[in-house]
Amino acid sequence: MTLRRNFVEEVTTVEQETAIFALDIGTRSVIGVILQPTSEGIFEIKDIKLAEHKERSMLDGQIHDVLAVSDTIKMVKKQLEADHGPLNNAAVAAAGRSLKTKRVTIDLNIDGQPLLRKEDIRALELSAVQEAQKQLIEEIKSDSATNYHCVGYSVVNYFLDDQIIGSLIDQRGKKASVEIIATFLPRVVVDSLISSLKRANLEMSALTLEPIAAIHVLIPPSMRKLNIAFVDIGAGTSDIAITAEGTIIAYGMVPFAGDEITEAISQSYILDFHIAEEIKRRISIQKEVTFTDILGMEYTISSEEIINQIDQEITKLADNISQRILDLNGKPPQAVILVGGGSQTPKLTEKIASLLDLPPQRVAVRGAEAIQHKIIWPKDTSKGPDLVTPIGIGISSRENPIKYISFYVNGETVRLFEMKSLTIGDALIAAGIPIKSLFGKPGMAMTVKINSKLIMIPGEHGTLPEITLNGETATLDTIIKSLDKIDVKPGKNGKNASLTLKQALKYSSIQPFNIQIEDQKIELLPLVEINGIDMDYSATIKDRDTINFHHVKNIEEALILAGYSTKPYTEKNISFQLDGKTQNLIYSARQIYQNGKPVNIKDPIHDGDIITFDKQDKPFPTIKDILQEETISGWEIGVTFNGQPIKIQSSSFKVFMNQKEVTLDSTIEPNSSIEIKLGNNQTLTFSDVFRYVDFDTTPPKGSIKYVIRINNQEADFKTPIKDGDKLELYWE
Repeated sequence: MTLRRNFVEEVTTVEQETAIFALDIGTRSVIGVILQPTSEGIFEIKDIKLAEHKERSMLDGQIHDVLAVSDTIKMVKKQLEADHGPLNNAAVAAAGRSLKTKRVTIDLNIDGQPLLRKEDIRALELSAVQEAQKQLIEEIKSDSATNYHCVGYSVVNYFLDDQIIGSLIDQRGKKASVEIIATFLPRVVVDSLISSLKRANLEMSALTLEPIAAIHVLIPPSMRKLNIAFVDIGAGTSDIAITAEGTIIAYGMVPFAGDEITEAISQSYILDFHIAEEIKRRISIQKEVTFTDILGMEYTISSEEIINQIDQEITKLADNISQRILDLNGKPPQAVILVGGGSQTPKLTEKIASLLDLPPQRVAVRGAEAIQHKIIWPKDTSKGPDLVTPIGIGISSRENPIKYISFYVNGETVRLFEMKSLTIGDALIAAGIPIKSLFGKPGMAMTVKINSKLIMIPGEHGTLPEITLNGETATLDTIIKSLDKIDVKPGKNGKNASLTLKQALKYSSIQPFNIQIEDQKIELLPLVEINGIDMDYSATIKDRDTINFHHVKNIEEALILAGYSTKPYTEKNISFQLDGKTQNLIYSARQIYQNGKPVNIKDPIHDGDIITFDKQDKPFPTIKDILQEETISGWEIGVTFNGQPIKIQSSSFKVFMNQKEVTLDSTIEPNSSIEIKLGNNQTLTFSDVFRYVDFDTTPPKGSIKYVIRINNQEADFKTPIKDGDKLELYWE
């Protein structure tokens, strides 16, 4: 919120005189005070003058008729100059009632967003201040936010999904909200003060706010941390300031004050307004008053009777003040201090205490005698509550004036009233920079269904704005001073949420198997489907996808995923016909083992399994493998011939495969036709061995005969043989 350059010059270039001339420009009157500060810190009041406006030139703390107000100022100035010489400048205060207060709630959609950070909350608060400023501009139909300077704001409540919550930091929900009360000082208030002073040939030596000035002299620093409601009851309005934690947290005003009490007396007894005003003052200090009404009738009435007559209006004043205090503070304060001429209204303190549910002693009228500074008073000077504000203005102009500082935001000059410690956040609001636009937006969230469970994946945080103060990294809360250089760059938007299948696996109850195949340890990832379609782990996941993980079903799938060939362990179905009947034979080239036990490749696999297998192929099935033992028994025997094992089949036992004679050791051909033909003679003799071995019948040199032996017994070629016999044939 900036004011024109000439105001800076007017406030800062005028030298203060040793004596201080302070003006309290009120709705009904102007009070002028000359104070003389001493080196010991004592303030001597040289003079006090008062002049009432001849007409209603002020309304709700705002000067509506600059000429009329300047005329009243001239009257006060002239009276004082008669005894104290020329007065060239004056300390003034903007009325608390001229402040504009807005209560605003602003929402932030956080559904699917990352957890809220401290910086996000601060940005939300400042955005609420800017929203309050925007609403104020719309109400007043102003065309510029710089016409209103934010003098402070306080957080009333934080909300998460419409429920009050203590803090929003690290919270997650659908909607975050903050309710604030922000207070603004209209530029026109300061401009009209300057114009009125100029027409009275005065320069503005210092500026403060009326509540700040009064609080400065009435409440010592040690008490400013208390939650106190300070009420300045004037003629047309009652101005309210709330203190807590060493600062003023809220300002307010009710358009109901001393004039309403005067008007009630006037109406009840048909009196001129000025006579009614005099009666109002006297009923607080006299037991009875005498007056004459507009018809010329004289009355003497007890003060108690008059007070009872206007009790309804007093109650209304107390109720208006109490309700506004509760609106601003959210609860009854610890104490209420009343100042101003209207504070002397009878029964007002008791009624306010009752309405706020406070002990009566916690609501008090404080006059100028309660000022904490050492004051030298003129003789016979009334020290009523109406003098607190003008004296406070004078002392504050020396001890606690509002400074009007300049600084730079992105190279542009910005000016602010330093009513409190100013931060970079205040500077950005004053520069008209939307706070929301500085914070990178969070990336869009995504939702997926993983094994029937709905999972929300938040997007990335947007980055914070890059803020520097005089070249050093800073934040929105960094304190600033005059001529500081602030540079700010908006943060970048966060990336939209993304999810890989390996990341998605963490959300599933189906987790990898850890198995061992031979000596190799393997992590066996679950199989995955996206929207019902088999996928590998390189597949991209999109918003609202349905993902299903499931374990591998058997050893075969595990081998494939681990990169092993399953062919040697895959069972083959060999179909053939034996003597006209179709039969099937299951065969695999190699045996596979699970935890040391032989298994089928289709058997289930489990976490922690150890898989091993044969290194050599098994023989392919032979015809003998498919025949029953009783079929072969007697038709085939095993013997040794000259130490060599031999299987001898009876010549009457014949095997044919696809009509070709084969032996029992012949491998089965798939889809073949096998026939077994049995003769009548099942007996085998020594001579049958020659069907399986070659024997050189040419005798070696020197040999004259051959020797035939069966089990070391002499035999001949016709000697029967049986299973297990030892056959020998040699020359000698």
